[in-house]
Amino acid sequence: MRSGAKVAIVGGVFVVVAGGIGYGAYNVLGGGDGSTETASKSTEVRSGPLSPEEVKNTAEEFLTAWADGKDPELAATYTNNPAVAKDVVASYSEQAHITDAVITPGRATGAKVPFTVKATVKFEGLSKPLSYASELTVVRGLTSGKPLVDWAPTVIHPKLTKTTTLVTGEAATPPIKAVDRNGTELTAEKYPSLAPVLDQLRDKYGEKAGGTSGVEMWLQSEDDNAPRTTLLTLSKGKSGELTTTLDAKVQAAAEQAVKKFSEASVAAVKPSTGEIVAVANNRKDGFNAAMLGKQAPGSTMKIVTAAMLLEKGLVGAGRPAECPKTVLYQGTSFHNLDNFDIKGGTFTQSFARSCNTAFIKLIDDTKDDHALPAEAREVFGLGLDWQTGVASADGSVPEAAGGGAAAQYIGQGTVQMNVLNIASVTATTKDGTFRQPVIVPRGLDNRQLAVAERQLPGAVGQQLRDMMRETAAWGTGKTAMSGLGGDKGAKTGSAEVDGQATSNSWFTGFQDDLAAAASVESGGHGGDAAGPVVAAVLAAG
Repeated sequence: MRSGAKVAIVGGVFVVVAGGIGYGAYNVLGGGDGSTETASKSTEVRSGPLSPEEVKNTAEEFLTAWADGKDPELAATYTNNPAVAKDVVASYSEQAHITDAVITPGRATGAKVPFTVKATVKFEGLSKPLSYASELTVVRGLTSGKPLVDWAPTVIHPKLTKTTTLVTGEAATPPIKAVDRNGTELTAEKYPSLAPVLDQLRDKYGEKAGGTSGVEMWLQSEDDNAPRTTLLTLSKGKSGELTTTLDAKVQAAAEQAVKKFSEASVAAVKPSTGEIVAVANNRKDGFNAAMLGKQAPGSTMKIVTAAMLLEKGLVGAGRPAECPKTVLYQGTSFHNLDNFDIKGGTFTQSFARSCNTAFIKLIDDTKDDHALPAEAREVFGLGLDWQTGVASADGSVPEAAGGGAAAQYIGQGTVQMNVLNIASVTATTKDGTFRQPVIVPRGLDNRQLAVAERQLPGAVGQQLRDMMRETAAWGTGKTAMSGLGGDKGAKTGSAEVDGQATSNSWFTGFQDDLAAAASVESGGHGGDAAGPVVAAVLAAG
């Protein structure tokens, strides 16, 4: 790439062929209008919209200098951030070892110019074709008025960011063959949601799995603890086998279930062991929200609140509980969905129908604003630095007061959870003991797992499970859970976040020795979207 370039017009489309060829005897771009920053001789500062000719010439001049590879500083001068652009352009050949590039611009749309890159990655006698598409945008310089490429790392490669670099070399960790609990291979192609999980498992356990490294091109992050994202494999190396706690059958069901809703996540855990059986997401950004998300979980949090109220003896499953349409607590008004009320009902009815006011009315009786955070931490293991085997967020119920504490009772305000956290809450309820979720066995690296201070008291656990069973039988979880047999229970939730028009849908449930939770952003009531996702996962298990 750094040995010269040839510039030509092929079929009316600008093409750059770089590497291994002497510089062409002609340059059809050489007689441009002199509008670039390096060539302009005019002192006039232009303003106003860019002309199509300015967009075309600037794009071609930048792409030519970039593909030529001899002078990254020159290429950078065609951008509005030359200091940063220079290093990134230089690393394209020096660190990523990309050569023999053919860059083909497409038709401009306004100031945006799409283009394709076909090149070769070469490293120590190995080579492999590389192709991708990207785009650039031409803007007018703020001070010079000249047309310049609006610099962004994605100009060079669509997956580049400000904190990553393209690198080609011997992989730091060997590849892995990840398998489920029964020995079935788990791949990102078959189970797309597992892509970020598999990357992390390889980075953390590749050497322990016994494989040998290959040669790859990857995205190297400034954060040494961030997992690598492999973009191209020149030689595969030898895979080591890594056994996970996942179940391929349940994982497949989870993948299919989340596809039915945009921005959906689900996780499933075995209550008796804490083993993660499935984790899946359907998100545009590829974020593993099931394990790393942090959002208000709505009324699924009432499982923890109910446990605290039961422990304090303030309620009983069969005892009367007031459920008015609205309640005012320290100046903050709370209401039930559609302002329903329950006259002469029990606490089980309020739980099964998800009555907000029944829970909030009892705050003063606890005489402790910190009772709920303590219950979440001491019994349900939330906020105890979970070591699942990959990156995960373990939930947060910070101490609060007044209206903020009241909002926490119904899973709003400062409570932050993901579906793995809520699945674990349900698993703890079902088993009676918090067992920290894991995705690889602890014996693989002898990491320290989180341990809760105390178990769920027997009588409290029994009442909680019975209330969840009633919720699944005739309450807000009935529709979603109707097709399931066995010992089953549920809890629905809806959470309003950032003033969005439609609430997020949350749902959690158990069936025998499997607990699952799901969320769907802007999915409506808990049973509307998240409910069917959980039911599909439980059915597969």
